[in-house]
Amino acid sequence: MTTKTAPKAPVLGGSKAKEVSLEASVFAAEVKPHLVHEAVRAEMNAARSATRGGKSRGLVTGGRTKPWRQKGTGRARAGTTRAPQWTGGGMAFPPNNRNFEVKVNRKARRAALRGALSAHASEGSFAILDGSGFEAPSTKQAAELVSDLARPTVIVATEDEDVLTKSFRNLQKVLVITAAELEVATVVWARALLVTEAALPFVLAKAGAGNGAEPTAATEEEGESE
Repeated sequence: MTTKTAPKAPVLGGSKAKEVSLEASVFAAEVKPHLVHEAVRAEMNAARSATRGGKSRGLVTGGRTKPWRQKGTGRARAGTTRAPQWTGGGMAFPPNNRNFEVKVNRKARRAALRGALSAHASEGSFAILDGSGFEAPSTKQAAELVSDLARPTVIVATEDEDVLTKSFRNLQKVLVITAAELEVATVVWARALLVTEAALPFVLAKAGAGNGAEPTAATEEEGESE
């Protein structure tokens, strides 16, 4: 039985350049494209507003008077000009209140999220964000921090990290969300993914990492030998 090696991710925003070992069960999981596709499709369907609709013959204005008498005209009998076969009439089966939701099991949804996170970790587009350096909101400091990252960039923070959120939310092609708002479609859409140190345990718990264990504390500064 082969053991999974824990991947490492750089820590951005700190005073010293260092790396942190990630949870292997989440960031070194097998990527299953069919599960990722199923989860993304379900999330996009759930976001549809389903406002498309039509009017039945009872909702179309007019048509109260019988267009001609019942017998003697040689034409087919008709009771209203708002029947579906008439021009300007209502629809026979109008599409209203359509539900686009697709059910995805919890295990499959978590496996899809683990696969999307593992893809970022293997491609080197995942990093940990140290928000301790932001004492006050600074868009300039935030722009310098993500200047070398690919866009669009997604930053996952906690609701309490207001200073960090205000610093990054005005940057172009940078999306700041909470761990509760994190979806598989967002992870797939992002070219670079940053997770704050405070939000990482919540991301692990959402991905189903055992009991929501926090990442290993083993860090190493660049240039040091293991």
